[in-house]
Amino acid sequence: YSGLKKKLYVIERDIVSQNGQPGESTGGATDESHTLLEPQNQAYAAFVPLLDAELAKVDRFYERKEAELFAQADMVERDIDKLQGIPTLQRRSSATFFQKLSDMGDSAPRIEGASSAQPVHPRNQSLDIDSTIPHDVTNAYIPHEHDESTYAPSLAGVEEGVRGSSHISRTSMSDRVHRTSFSENEVLRRELRIRSRDLFILLHDLRSYAQLNYTGFSKITKKFDKVTSSALRSTYMTETVHAASAFGEAAQNRLRKHMEAMAYAYGLAAQCTSLDDALRELKQCLREEVVWERNTVWRDMIASERMVDAVGVQSPDLQGGLQKSRRITNTQRQMLRLSLCTVVFGVAWAVPLFSGVEQQRCWAMLVYVSLLWATEALPLHVTALLVPLLTVMLGVMRSPAKSHQSLGASDASKAVFSAMFSSVIMLLLGGFALAAALSKHDIARMLASWVLSRAGSNPRTVLLANMLVATFASMWISNVAAPVLCFSLIKPILRTLPPGSTFAPCLVIGIALASNVGGMASPISSPQNIIAINTMHPAPSWFQWFAVSIPVCIMCDVCIWLLLLFVYQPNKSTPAIHQTRFTSERLSRRQIYVCIVTVVTILLWCFESQLAFVFGDMGIVAVIPLVLLFGFPTVLGKEDFNNFLWTVVMLAMGGIALGRAVESSGLLHELAGRIENIVDGMPVFSVLCVFCALILVVCTFISHTVGSLIILPIVSEVGARLPEPHSRLLVMGAALMASGAMGLPVSGFPNMNAIMLEDTLGNPYLSTMDFFKAGIPASFVAYAVVVSIGF
Repeated sequence: YSGLKKKLYVIERDIVSQNGQPGESTGGATDESHTLLEPQNQAYAAFVPLLDAELAKVDRFYERKEAELFAQADMVERDIDKLQGIPTLQRRSSATFFQKLSDMGDSAPRIEGASSAQPVHPRNQSLDIDSTIPHDVTNAYIPHEHDESTYAPSLAGVEEGVRGSSHISRTSMSDRVHRTSFSENEVLRRELRIRSRDLFILLHDLRSYAQLNYTGFSKITKKFDKVTSSALRSTYMTETVHAASAFGEAAQNRLRKHMEAMAYAYGLAAQCTSLDDALRELKQCLREEVVWERNTVWRDMIASERMVDAVGVQSPDLQGGLQKSRRITNTQRQMLRLSLCTVVFGVAWAVPLFSGVEQQRCWAMLVYVSLLWATEALPLHVTALLVPLLTVMLGVMRSPAKSHQSLGASDASKAVFSAMFSSVIMLLLGGFALAAALSKHDIARMLASWVLSRAGSNPRTVLLANMLVATFASMWISNVAAPVLCFSLIKPILRTLPPGSTFAPCLVIGIALASNVGGMASPISSPQNIIAINTMHPAPSWFQWFAVSIPVCIMCDVCIWLLLLFVYQPNKSTPAIHQTRFTSERLSRRQIYVCIVTVVTILLWCFESQLAFVFGDMGIVAVIPLVLLFGFPTVLGKEDFNNFLWTVVMLAMGGIALGRAVESSGLLHELAGRIENIVDGMPVFSVLCVFCALILVVCTFISHTVGSLIILPIVSEVGARLPEPHSRLLVMGAALMASGAMGLPVSGFPNMNAIMLEDTLGNPYLSTMDFFKAGIPASFVAYAVVVSIGF
């Protein structure tokens, strides 16, 4: 409706307004008719095809969902026959079989005694399903005539039970039940009760979908008539909309018949004493859906009010103005941090620790840049841009020849800039392109919703499913975008949780920790993995990376899941939650195209080493998705390219430049030699434990990427100097551990996003104590998994 209304405004502007407004006097009736004839025809020719396209879309979706739900309903009917024992579905003989559920009360009189109870035969009674829908749930807009000859599909078990006798004694039924397997029968009843209830609600939703769209077509055609002074509504609704399969009488009768069948099936499976009781329970289920939707709308309204209040102008506090003016502003605090970092830089420059001039200068630069990154005295990407400037101006670059002469400013700038744009940056851009396409075309959300819809309503399984979805999403759309996606998916769950539920913080921190774990999963899931690949020689293939990272990620997720269940015990406060609903949709051509490009690119990355004679490097493979996705503006446009995380790209480029400067100046060789003396004689496993512990501590307090930029080059050099060189093993272990450092709210973007997440009333879901209780133990769990299974 919203889309058609926008199109109608365009038609009104471009056609009607340019040819004269309807109803304007132009000098006579004849002239007025002549003036309006052409604009009406033009508007009709432009608008009716749009209506037809939307009607076809609604019709296709309705037919697909109808076939899907009717097939499931038929399966329920067949499974009803498997129930052993004769059901006791009865109703009051003094009341009409169907009365409006909203008029039913729990205090309604009941007729006791077996003599007054009549057995229900599905073939001789008909459900008026319209009377079973509460009046405040939906309003019937579709005109239809109830077919009194319709009846619920045959339930063979019921027919067999009532054949030969119109009355069934409870004694004979009890004897038959005792001859069956009680446990299997109860399990089947429970399953059929849930399935029939859910199908009844889904069928009701499909009916509401048809009614809502019918109303939409009625309103938009009425608006068209008002704008153009025509009479499209009556003809289009009668001749076209009513003829559509979704709005026809036959479709509504089929839908009512299957809803009747599900009502019977629910009554039999739930062992209701009467169909009135079964309908009353189904009514309560529908009311719970309405309460959930109203609760969601109410919270959205509260959130909107908070946003309005947030942008409002606040009156100045005259009494506290003097006190506020004495506080340190953010700018003053930033200048203070910048001054302290500069003072430390001067001290590092003046205190001689290395014999070479270039080494001493590079050491001072390394300390200065590390402090700027750690304190965020400047934004991270700005500090990264400062690296090539300092590298050239301080003269830390040396010639790669044996003479190791200091490079001039011209040669040093060429060397730095040639190192900054490498195949690793292209790999990062290729990953961004895939992530943008998967998110823009809703593929990531559809896949995540499909997984979560099968998690059920048990908080334990829902928590594990959300954690696995977050980890898997981090593999392909980075652990920066994955928590944002997952937090948006769990909002309906969070809104319906009771106050004080421990499942809310448990679920939020679970997604954050799992997203951090997902940073280990693939080479493009986090910047530290890109840095590690750039440091490892030769670079591992995607298949090699997956062989190590996937078992580590799965084990980390399972262990952290058990840890969260122990810490929060969500089942005690929230035994069941609202289940995520998934609506299957047929993939469009663009979505199929994006999936094909994604799969082909990942396969090429996995087998890059075997295809090196064709592509040469993974960076060249990354050009393929960039060309294929951005080559068609309908898939990805220039706005999507501009929305790339260019700050992350600049940070990676600055880190590569810093690594090149540290290596060229000889500082890396000197530091590695000193650390080698410390770990001399240790086995490889002990060295891995030392470096993983070091990077765990560092990356807990500063950015994962920054910690990797500083430590991974040193790890690589030390590993190459071991008696048995294991440089790649140590670098990958340290890179995995960088993602596993998740003990504090500042430890990685997923944690920062989680600590800032609030409900619609402005209350945060997490506090710092939550990270002390779960984040720090989870970091130790990740450490144990990396140094054991990862090794």
